[in-house]
Amino acid sequence: MTATSLPALAPSYHLNDVWSVQHARAEDLPEVVAIYNQSIAGKQATAQLTPVTCEERAAWFAEHINSPTRPIYVVRARVPSREQASEDTAQTVQAAQTSQKTSPIVAWGSFSDLYARMAYHISTEISIYLHQDYQAKGLGSLLTRWMLTQAPSLGIHNVVALIFAHNQPSLGMFGKLGFEQWGYMPKVCDMQGFVADVVMLGKAVTSDGISDKTS
Repeated sequence: MTATSLPALAPSYHLNDVWSVQHARAEDLPEVVAIYNQSIAGKQATAQLTPVTCEERAAWFAEHINSPTRPIYVVRARVPSREQASEDTAQTVQAAQTSQKTSPIVAWGSFSDLYARMAYHISTEISIYLHQDYQAKGLGSLLTRWMLTQAPSLGIHNVVALIFAHNQPSLGMFGKLGFEQWGYMPKVCDMQGFVADVVMLGKAVTSDGISDKTS
């Protein structure tokens, strides 16, 4: 059965003591696009070769943020809760609330249709993008692991990641999270300077998003 409404999710969910995650909002588009554009020059994370504009991504973004089964999540720095705020308080709480509104996005992740045909609704492609200043800090793994726990509530049975064969950090990260190679597409991307292979990694998710093969 497919999901018919957005799953219950608090305004922000704590990934750890530093980061929180929440559904993307319409006003997040510029930051989401900026992080995506940072990934283009390295030719490791996307087959897009030139920067995109907010206007070019507006329809894609609106489709995701309005979808009950293919969301975009954004990661921000955590701020103190009301309970954690100190007792001299009103200014502390107000500062925390203001910070939550203005704390920059440091990463985002999305679930997208693996293929448009209806029968594929149980399977999805996962994409993860990190701000360049927050890479190699474990944040990608943290966000991916959390998204896997959300997948069953979205009607997702299988999560697929399409990774360049030369992107060893991403292949290593997904491997540690229990993804296995489900396919290999040699020389499918002209990266303007070299031709890239693409690896299809896949993982079946359980009711808690974790399989026996997750390390």
